[in-house]
Amino acid sequence: MGNTEGMADVAGVEQRWAAYHRWGPYGMLAAGTVLSAATAALVGMSTVERYTAVALVAAAVVLQLGWGWWSRGRPPAPSAPGACYYFVRWALGFVLSWCNPFFAFYGAAGYVGAERLLRGRALKLGLLATAVTVAGSQATGMPPRGILHWTLFGGLLCVHIVLITVFGRLAAREEERTRIQTGTIAELERTNAALQQALDENAALHAQLLVQAREAGVADERRRLAAEIHDTIAQGLTGIIAQLQVVANTPDPDLAREHVSRAMDLARHSLGEARRSVHNLAPVALAHDGLPEALEKTASEWGERTGVDTRFTVTGTVEQLHDEVAATLLRIAQEALSNTARHAHATRAGVTLSFMGDEVTLDIRDDGRGFDRTAVRERTSTGGFGLPGMRARAERIAGSLTVESEPGLGTAVSARVPLVRHD
Repeated sequence: MGNTEGMADVAGVEQRWAAYHRWGPYGMLAAGTVLSAATAALVGMSTVERYTAVALVAAAVVLQLGWGWWSRGRPPAPSAPGACYYFVRWALGFVLSWCNPFFAFYGAAGYVGAERLLRGRALKLGLLATAVTVAGSQATGMPPRGILHWTLFGGLLCVHIVLITVFGRLAAREEERTRIQTGTIAELERTNAALQQALDENAALHAQLLVQAREAGVADERRRLAAEIHDTIAQGLTGIIAQLQVVANTPDPDLAREHVSRAMDLARHSLGEARRSVHNLAPVALAHDGLPEALEKTASEWGERTGVDTRFTVTGTVEQLHDEVAATLLRIAQEALSNTARHAHATRAGVTLSFMGDEVTLDIRDDGRGFDRTAVRERTSTGGFGLPGMRARAERIAGSLTVESEPGLGTAVSARVPLVRHD
């Protein structure tokens, strides 16, 4: 917004200058002509001076028309044609002021915008010549008559030179400030363009990152499912076989019933684990609900199944997340709760989803027995899903996962990922 307004201000100034150079001299010539005609008798204009003034006014109009035609569409910069136009206009104004001092209105046009027509010594000479014209008209007209008039003309000329010097420096400072402002605005526009390009590239890279995360997630799910089958279902089936072998080899009916009962319990447990693994294979909970609702249902069902007092909380302004981000956070929550059920022996657990500006944070806490993070890190560094798997999930979508735990003080798992909205 600020860049646009700055450029509009600069453009507005240029338009006003262009309007002055096109129409300003006409207005000043008209003012001088009207006042000179009204005071011709008062200042004692002769017949020759009157006809000379009429011819010079016509010449000045032709000069302005020619300059307007030549300069239309050209950038306002000092040039040889511009210098020629300036000094011809000055000469016309000087002779007209000689005929009638009120024509100095036209001669004073040389003060305004001279730096846009002249440069260097030509600029100083042009301003001095204009000062001579205006000072002479103010000193009762040209040429000065007598010592008093020459003294008055000299004093007025000195005043004009001082004013030209002061205002020239002020104009130079203003021009420098405008030049710096224009350069700054242009640099800001280039910076904004580069920033927008970087944002577009970042969005494309993030989209590519999510695609890669989805592809890598397939392999992770296979490893996770294989680990779960080995840790739960395969071990349960091994236990069932062992119990049935005892039944097959014992003649004692009571002992056989006891082992059959154990085998049935193991079968039910294995069936439940198989259903849970299938349920977790795809984020079915996200099919009809957003992430907050899916997490709340997951936490509630897990609490009912494990008997752990589980609370779910959401903070911040809820956003509709990208499918891959929502699925990743749901998987992390499921895995963290699964670890709690297996190892923590907790009585209370909490799941908190926090929307914080450009990030989303998922926290899973329990009051279980905790663990030694160093020992667990050494034990899990060679494989397994668990904490390394959750961390890999978070990092795959440019996030991070931290774990805080101490023996006897519970565990807190925190996943922090970028907030990527739904497409």
